[in-house]
Amino acid sequence: MRKVLTRTDYVEFPRVSRGKVRDIYDLGENLLVVVSDRISAFDHILPNGIPDKGRVLNLISAFWFDRTKDIIDNHLVSFSTDDLPGPLKKYSGELDGRFMIVKKAKMLPVECIVRGYISGSAWSEYKKSGSVCGMKLREGMKESGKFDETLFTPSTKAESGHDLNISFEEMVGLVGADTAEKVREASLAVYGHCARYALSKGIIIADTKFEFGFHDGKLILCDEVLTPDSSRFWPLDSYREGSAQPSFDKQYVRDYLLQIGWDKEPPIPELPEEVIAGTSGKYREAYFKLTGTRLPDD
Repeated sequence: MRKVLTRTDYVEFPRVSRGKVRDIYDLGENLLVVVSDRISAFDHILPNGIPDKGRVLNLISAFWFDRTKDIIDNHLVSFSTDDLPGPLKKYSGELDGRFMIVKKAKMLPVECIVRGYISGSAWSEYKKSGSVCGMKLREGMKESGKFDETLFTPSTKAESGHDLNISFEEMVGLVGADTAEKVREASLAVYGHCARYALSKGIIIADTKFEFGFHDGKLILCDEVLTPDSSRFWPLDSYREGSAQPSFDKQYVRDYLLQIGWDKEPPIPELPEEVIAGTSGKYREAYFKLTGTRLPDD
């Protein structure tokens, strides 16, 4: 297991942004996206990093980009340390497995949510109104049940706070009818292909989030793809309709923070070693199940 990486400062290139997990640097023609081991819960970045989390997220995205490139092109240029610019070669050991060099794309101002199963906020809305993101559904659905048809439910990208669900018609108003149709078609196609593959490996992808942009006039898939952070991954062998499901992500962290009664305001509590280890293990398990290979050093 390599050291936990929670902060990057590659002064050789300008840093474009620092998100909850990703740090982005401007390489000139392309961007460098570094996936850290930071973890957030309830809209706060926690003091502890999760060992190998960044590598798992990055390598799972690379895996899916390769599997879906015939459905839609994507922003990945390379994730090989051989292709790091000269000034960054000295960071090869630190960056190995946790970075991508990507194309600069003009990002669309929407997030593309695809839902195969009813859970989370969708389940809460359905219980109140019988709808999900304003779409009326049949009666009698149970928590974690499979939708009769996969749903495409776009949302806005919020600079702060939570994203807001929007209708497809509102999305058309933001990006245009032709782009909206292409994005919806690509989102459903990528999800369908990957969800079927994951199911064969013992993982249910209940829902996920995609982001798209334009590069040289062409629509491409960007950001992260079908990771435990951008999706709900459930183990198939324990799946039972009618209740919440265990997942391959931050469950240990969320459960611990709820258990200690944290009020979701600073000061942010430290995580105990067993929670850190359990969370790291879940991420690595997801990678192994999907790819059939262990992380290097495992």
